[in-house]
Amino acid sequence: MLKGKTGRILLVLAMALVMMVAAAACSSGEQAPQGGTTTEGAGGGTGPAAGTQPVSVHGAGATFPYPLYSKWMDEYHKLNPNITVNYDSIGSGGGIKGITEKTVDFAGSDAPMSDKELAAAPGEIIHIPTVMGAVVVTYNLPGISSGMKLDGQAVSDIFMGKIKKWNDPKLKELNPDLNLPDKDIAVVHRSDGSGTTYTFTDYLTSVSQDWAKGPGKGKEVQWPVGIGAKGNEGVSGQVSQVEGAIGYVELAYAIQNNLPYAYLKNQAGKFVEPSIATTTAAAAGAAANMPEDMRVSIVNAPGDGAYPIATYTYLLIYQEQDDQVKGKAVVDFAWWAVHDGEKFAADLLYAPLPDNVVKMVETKLQSVTYQGKPLL
Repeated sequence: MLKGKTGRILLVLAMALVMMVAAAACSSGEQAPQGGTTTEGAGGGTGPAAGTQPVSVHGAGATFPYPLYSKWMDEYHKLNPNITVNYDSIGSGGGIKGITEKTVDFAGSDAPMSDKELAAAPGEIIHIPTVMGAVVVTYNLPGISSGMKLDGQAVSDIFMGKIKKWNDPKLKELNPDLNLPDKDIAVVHRSDGSGTTYTFTDYLTSVSQDWAKGPGKGKEVQWPVGIGAKGNEGVSGQVSQVEGAIGYVELAYAIQNNLPYAYLKNQAGKFVEPSIATTTAAAAGAAANMPEDMRVSIVNAPGDGAYPIATYTYLLIYQEQDDQVKGKAVVDFAWWAVHDGEKFAADLLYAPLPDNVVKMVETKLQSVTYQGKPLL
């Protein structure tokens, strides 16, 4: 038995050792490693926790949906500060090239990829419709800010160079109440590979045999006449600067640039104004019979209220992702976009997806995997 000062010192040391061991036992293994916790993601899976390492994903492609995608990216970043989604508005052709070569994490296109384009990709690419929009025929005629009416054959003849003057008899017949000037028509078209061009020429091919036998449809065609401009931005800019010009752009670009647009004669013989309601009407029939891969055309649709140059716009995503973190960020963003993001569509002149199409999109996004395991 220890006695005296030495014994008391040893007793104190022993008690201190016991306390240190107890403290270590309480703290060991009981806190999650940093970054190891998760929060419930928008798609019903798990998403990055607040405070985790920042994630940046990069997309590129169609200019058609860019006004809306910009809004979506800003709003999504507010909700998920650690996730940054970037998108370059370069045209659908550039987007398809980027996703095929895997230089982007996702792409945007108004034109569905062809079977040939899909076969050239190093993996399976899925199409995710995001919204619907209208391609409008816009023009610059001082003194005529509204009321222009055109049918498919007239639009075809203008873009083929057969109608050269604004006071051509065919145009006067369609517009007896307008004082059309004796002025040359300056055609403006896209110079880049474009989903907007695909939609526009898809429409012209469906309404004009001359166009179908001539330039045909595609993201790029051999234009008989006119000058080229890059992007919806470029075409709307050219039309706004050149008196007598005519071009085709997504509806939002015409509105933003204060450009008038024509009422177009639809399949039912009605002259229809481009709007959210008439775009939705164009999609109504196709929505009921949407193919499993969701690659579909809704131009020249039946129905009294259907606007004839309407289209879905798509996100293009690899079904099997190479990077788990980026892949998760892409599918979570896409899931949020077609659910919460749809509420921003109408203010920017896009039509939200029909409910049955949203359900199909959910199934597609739930099929996206990393090393064979679902990311949602």
